Amino acid sequence: MGLHRRNGMTLAAAMAAAGIVAGVVAAPAQSAPLPGAGTVLSSAPLTTVAALPSAASTRVITYTSDDDRGRPIVVSGTVAVPRGKAPRGGWPVLSWAHGTTGYADACAPSADTADGLDHDYLGPITADLDTWIRKGYAVVQTDYQGLGTPGGHPYLNGISEANTVIDIVRAAHNLDPSIGRNWAVAGHSQGGQATLFTAQRAKSRAPQFPLRAAVAIAPGGPGLGQLVPYVKSGLPGSQANAAFLPLIVLGAAVADPAVHPDQIFSRAAAPVVKAAQTGCIAQIRAVPQIPAGQLFAPNADLGPLSAYLQQQDPMTNAVPAVPTMVAQGTADTVVSPYGTHALVAALCLKGVALDYRLYPGKDHRPTVPASNVDAQNFVGAAMAGKPTPRTCG
Repeated sequence: MGLHRRNGMTLAAAMAAAGIVAGVVAAPAQSAPLPGAGTVLSSAPLTTVAALPSAASTRVITYTSDDDRGRPIVVSGTVAVPRGKAPRGGWPVLSWAHGTTGYADACAPSADTADGLDHDYLGPITADLDTWIRKGYAVVQTDYQGLGTPGGHPYLNGISEANTVIDIVRAAHNLDPSIGRNWAVAGHSQGGQATLFTAQRAKSRAPQFPLRAAVAIAPGGPGLGQLVPYVKSGLPGSQANAAFLPLIVLGAAVADPAVHPDQIFSRAAAPVVKAAQTGCIAQIRAVPQIPAGQLFAPNADLGPLSAYLQQQDPMTNAVPAVPTMVAQGTADTVVSPYGTHALVAALCLKGVALDYRLYPGKDHRPTVPASNVDAQNFVGAAMAGKPTPRTCG
């Protein structure tokens, strides 16, 4: 069950749940409703490899946010601040939206260790984010809903992702007043999709925290509403998406009660579904794959799943309201460059102030470090009130 307040979710229950996060000391339990979004519930120093090496401090926190239906939830994440004295107005903030790690609590970035299940991905990302600290940004990272706290993770739910990305900025400022109110959002893959939804929702959700820029790196989600028939077809390229299907279906079921994983998957898919429930992305990929077209149960009702996924497609449902950079590697085997091209074209038609950068020969993960300097220059210009590059004619 998700950690939602259903007619009486108390702060005592939230604190008890928050105490399971590694390194977090739960505050004394109180009998009161869960407080408003952006409230820090617990905080403790983070000394594992998940901490940013150049930061003056990194703390692991739990804080309040809302799910996609506006129900209060508890979320975990990290807050890192630079060394030295904060500039006037406080440290500018980068809120990082992480890429796909998995569905289980062990896949939360704040729980990463040197031998962690996702360290092959998260370790290099930590090194990239450390460069933002050295540039003078406070770096905050949400784990998203259901990763690191009780309840399922609604993988690729744009509204839930955006809420948690936005609310950790508010929580960080409440935790440490040296952290300012001006911020940028950046994310990779799943986090690229989250970035686009965040860039649409930030002003209305937290108007007192001005979002200045967004950077979506290899953003997932374009054409998501057509994923089910594509995977079911077994056409060339569909197998690459099949590895993510268990995460997608399990995540959809968290947010939409009309989606029933036990009725969607075939018996042959049971091992990979089990791996998705208990492991992270590497463990899912380690399970012997079955042909994409055999993942679904015969005569499964896939209508509710397709309808739900259509709502999470950033190409049709996200209109960033701030200058936005999209980065894409031309050799990406996970997020198709063709899908990103279509996304960019759609955003341009919507009048988004967009800068599209291609990185020749770069696959999915290497696009993050390849785009790092461009991303920092783009965000720096926006933070300074200067014009950002525009690709759209």
